[in-house]
Amino acid sequence: MLKKKNIRALLPTAAFGLLAAALSACSSTPLPPDTGCGVPGGLCAPAATSASPPPAEPSYTPPPPAAPVQTNPIEILPPTGSRPLAADLNPSGARIALLLPLQSDALAQPAEAVRAGFMAGYERDRGGVTVNVIPTGDSSQATLDAYARAAEQHDIVVGPLARPAVAALATSGAVTRPTIALNHPQTNGPLPRQMLVVGLSLEDEARQVADWAAAEQPGARALVLTGKAAWQQRLSGAFTARWAQLGLNNMVVELPSSDGYVDANALAELRSRMQVDQPQLVFAALDAVQLRQVRSAIGTSLPTYGTASINPGRDPGSAAPELAGVRILDLPWAVQPEHPLVASYPRWGDTSNGYDMQRLYALGIDAFRIARQLALRPDGAFELDGVTGRLSVDMGAGASAFRRVETGTVYRDGAFEAVAFGR
Repeated sequence: MLKKKNIRALLPTAAFGLLAAALSACSSTPLPPDTGCGVPGGLCAPAATSASPPPAEPSYTPPPPAAPVQTNPIEILPPTGSRPLAADLNPSGARIALLLPLQSDALAQPAEAVRAGFMAGYERDRGGVTVNVIPTGDSSQATLDAYARAAEQHDIVVGPLARPAVAALATSGAVTRPTIALNHPQTNGPLPRQMLVVGLSLEDEARQVADWAAAEQPGARALVLTGKAAWQQRLSGAFTARWAQLGLNNMVVELPSSDGYVDANALAELRSRMQVDQPQLVFAALDAVQLRQVRSAIGTSLPTYGTASINPGRDPGSAAPELAGVRILDLPWAVQPEHPLVASYPRWGDTSNGYDMQRLYALGIDAFRIARQLALRPDGAFELDGVTGRLSVDMGAGASAFRRVETGTVYRDGAFEAVAFGR
């Protein structure tokens, strides 16, 4: 089953998705077709595995520069110095601005996925809010200018999506409304009090897996398998840091690979090493193809954990027996489609949209739900059972706080069995 190289363009991963394009430091330069790995600052993904090529992704034509797209005909007030609450001026309820780089060649596709999810959430629960979609381009300055205008006319701003734009906004001093950032800024200072960061995070997923593994395997020594790609180093680094915080030991083995396959000599060396130095569990900062190779070489008896990067998909017809029993942390949207909440939202397109795009779509759904709750309780705390996980939000007097706990599953015969765990 491993003789053919998987040519699926995007790995089914929760956090990887913001597609290196949206999460990296790139600006207007289009990404190469695989947009996969090694983009500094991006939640980038490796190529995933499949037995046959997927359908080509539909092309996307960014909207032309224009006035903000409005979901309802409403009056946009001119900027004023007093910045009144839009809810006070709009009898239909709070106004939410969705700020996305839809006019960017590089970022239009991930931005469209988030927009589609956000509007799916809005269509399901319109009460008390009005949504305006505000397209932007690539540059951080253009985003800051659009944000300033949006903050004048809306109660809540959702966005930006690109990591550099989020960082620019976080350090600009311009955050004057509750703002739901869709990515994690690379800044050392504290975030503005009204900025809530809800983007998907590789590091947070790895830390959750460490807590899960430590709870199930008390006192165990972990074998951390990783590669040279930036996303793999970030996953393994976050896992080992958390593992050490828990007072546990680990050993890290970096497996060289070529064209997506682990070097055969490295696998032989790993097998010999484990015969004399046996760990109690494995954390795999690998993709599904690489993990299947590893387990074919060293066996499947060790408890093995990973994030969405090792998710092989939900197709029983192409089940991966080498991954039987592997524990995978992922979004409910990806591993629990029958969950009543997940099933209540329409699927966006089909698998030709790419698994990363589906995860961004799910992020859009939850971003709307958070924004709507903030409209109802702007300074309060609340919890949501979301399609990207169990969500906790606190917009109290101190710094805003957000936590997402994703779904732990065990993979068997092309299906996922949910596992209860907490932090």
